[in-house]
Amino acid sequence: MSETTTELRTLLANLVRAALMSDDRASALWREAARQGQAKLAAAPARTEGLTIEGFWTQGVREAEAPEYREAEGQVEFGFPALCPFTLAELVAPGFDVDAAVERLRKSAATG
Repeated sequence: MSETTTELRTLLANLVRAALMSDDRASALWREAARQGQAKLAAAPARTEGLTIEGFWTQGVREAEAPEYREAEGQVEFGFPALCPFTLAELVAPGFDVDAAVERLRKSAATG
């Protein structure tokens, strides 16, 4: 797996983790990790050309919902949508808003 694909999967997992956390401090830590990862991707968006988001979304959600995180989760009780609620272009855009993305995930998880 390339560094870019790992960064993309990790970004999605961190966004999902931030959305899942009921503790504001824990959510803030995952948001910061997402900001850092997104900044790396935004610095060189051409690295993501030719990638499709859906496989990374599935992997990211699975990673975020790993058993070791279950105890700290509590913000969202329903499953995340099968399709990624973000486009690849959105995720690598310089103005990507992590906080808005987390709220979007919370809403999409609550509505399916």
